[in-house]
Amino acid sequence: MSVMAPVAAKKLTGLVAATFTPFTAGGELNLSEIGPYIDFLTEKQGVNCIFVNGTTGEGMSLSVAERKVLAQVWCEKAQGKMDQVIVHVGCMSLKDSQELARHAAEIRADAIAVIAPSYFKPKNADALKMFLQEVASVAPTLPFYYYHIPAITGVNVLVRDMLEGIETLIPSFRGVKFSGTDLMDLGQCVSYSPPHWSLLYGVDEQLLAALAMGCQGAVGSTYNYIGCHANKLISAFENGDLVQARKIQFKLQELLRYAMKLGFDLGVNKQLMSEVSGLSLGPPRLPVIQCPLAHARSIAEKCHSIFPEC
Repeated sequence: MSVMAPVAAKKLTGLVAATFTPFTAGGELNLSEIGPYIDFLTEKQGVNCIFVNGTTGEGMSLSVAERKVLAQVWCEKAQGKMDQVIVHVGCMSLKDSQELARHAAEIRADAIAVIAPSYFKPKNADALKMFLQEVASVAPTLPFYYYHIPAITGVNVLVRDMLEGIETLIPSFRGVKFSGTDLMDLGQCVSYSPPHWSLLYGVDEQLLAALAMGCQGAVGSTYNYIGCHANKLISAFENGDLVQARKIQFKLQELLRYAMKLGFDLGVNKQLMSEVSGLSLGPPRLPVIQCPLAHARSIAEKCHSIFPEC
């Protein structure tokens, strides 16, 4: 196989956990937790794919060196246990993104994803495609995903417009992590996508809507600790049991509604994962503030009351 030919990867479907980055109490990487973390996902949640160094993983608050170390350890520890490890390599700097993309290829990640830069924003779909193409070009053997999260980036380019002719520019393009709430744009993306692409939805509380629109997978933070229930939701939907699928979706919404009243953010979410899983994930990195322990424990208790079993 030519080194320039994209890897023929298995189509990405089902649940993908957007992983938290473990830190020590002093704010340094805690790599020793990654192995147990992977075991928790596979054994307790039935989640066999991960998306690392993304929003949930505080990727934009990490140095390039830290992101390389994390990506390598995630890939090493997932070997033989996980189906796919998708490494997010997006940065404000094109050169940094390219450096991380090359590294992901070197460590044999299963795929890479790139977020739109959000300081100097691409002003239209063509500018965005040019940026993505430059990143993808340095790791042409890796399946490539665009990570759309307009609420964070402020980049409101319609994904459907970005997809126009994208595979001509990026032969390794394989889909989108769609973390937006515009279901019309999502539906148009699904309608346009060829069978070998994956449209992965990233708004956990609306997973069922995305499945109805035609998504075949999802990436989210809550799948770290209630992935077993989200898997049941997907199974119910695929079996035509909408009543059961709705029941599970409404439970997830009930949990998040309760959490939001307490100020649900990344800091709270990370501490909640620690409480539910028993892993020592440490505090978030500034400017994200560590949540009051009582808040996380209250949400964990709510989680156990809503989802008492897996």
